[in-house]
Amino acid sequence: MTYKEAVEYIHSVVWKGSRPGLSRITELLHLLGDPQNDLAFIHIAGTNGKGSTSAMTESVLRAAGYKTGLFVSPYIKHFNERIAFCGVPIPDEALAEVTALVKPFADGMADAPTEFELITAIGLVYFQRMHCDIVVLETGMGGRLDSTNVIQSPLATVITGIALDHTEYLGDTVEKIAAEKAGIIKKGAPMVWGGHDKAARAVIEEAAASMGVPFVAAEDIPMTVQAADLSGTTVDWGRYRGLHLPLLGTYQPQNLATVLALFEALRARGIDVDEPTLRRGLSATVWRGRFEKLSSDPLIISDGAHNPEGIAAAVRAIRTYFPSQRVLLLTAVMADKDYRGMVAALAPVADEVFTLTPDNPRSLLAHDFAEVWREAGVRATGFDTVDEAVGAAVAAAVASGKPLFSLGSLYMYAEVTDALALLGIGR
Repeated sequence: MTYKEAVEYIHSVVWKGSRPGLSRITELLHLLGDPQNDLAFIHIAGTNGKGSTSAMTESVLRAAGYKTGLFVSPYIKHFNERIAFCGVPIPDEALAEVTALVKPFADGMADAPTEFELITAIGLVYFQRMHCDIVVLETGMGGRLDSTNVIQSPLATVITGIALDHTEYLGDTVEKIAAEKAGIIKKGAPMVWGGHDKAARAVIEEAAASMGVPFVAAEDIPMTVQAADLSGTTVDWGRYRGLHLPLLGTYQPQNLATVLALFEALRARGIDVDEPTLRRGLSATVWRGRFEKLSSDPLIISDGAHNPEGIAAAVRAIRTYFPSQRVLLLTAVMADKDYRGMVAALAPVADEVFTLTPDNPRSLLAHDFAEVWREAGVRATGFDTVDEAVGAAVAAAVASGKPLFSLGSLYMYAEVTDALALLGIGR
């Protein structure tokens, strides 16, 4: 099997929406020899922030000398990013080899696995082969019935925060969603809470108590943000002073506090990372597409915000970094998202909007999205191609000197960065 054939096979699974449940992944992994039983995990769930939290956690563990695995979703530019060993995405040849191993077992199942379940199995087999010391395992959208929840005895579990998203699968209140996310809590593993919602916390704290595991809340430790600018974020938290994180976004201090609380909790599990190593790992963290500075001249920032909480965080960050000016937006959205709510939230900080249609069947057409912006009183133009939209937005940024934000969907990241590269901008 070639790499191209492997990716085509993974994406060829008949997709009928999410099919929560552990029976298929349990069967598939058992057929593969239960690779998850040979691995140690830190299991991370949450509505927003779990990707950044996972990236920070993995970077610190790697700095401490552990052979790390990192399993995240979705990918930003290349599929291989979803499965990484010691900071390096799975090589094409390895992905093809492991997929070829998994395929006959998956194909032989009466109830075929979903795409996410296939990827989970491929990742776990790869991590076993690479003899990972610790795997940082990010859930998909859920918790209790998420395919990653097939693991039995994690070192610790983390819930970064709860907000309303994927309500058709997880519930229509924060309490219901919190109960689903709390399904990752396991006996013997401390539970780290990184959110601020009191109702969600109560549900998760009760779940931890019922399992008899320690409950550690990052919000209970005093934190002061010393600096937050385009070079990153510097905070004081508990006994730490002047911790610097290169990631941008006003939500990153909360994610950083969650990671710090996690490493406090991990001491009881025999993982004691000293302060110089912690600082080194945090300063080396890389996380693409989440308030990432793509260019300094013109200033272009990409953010994958796509749900109400994420959009609200993006607006706060824009107001923090650019308090005296409106910004340009290069944006797209999936048609099944609350795009009118997104427009209402962003309109007060938007000077002009350039819309595009990402290569995804769920995308809202660019011209339809532009009309929604115009109805909200914001100048907006829809473009037939990504290259045209990016070219117009960059030209406006150069002419006006205003910052350009690319946001609304992670699906547009690859296409936008490719278009910028054609203009000689960014990586």
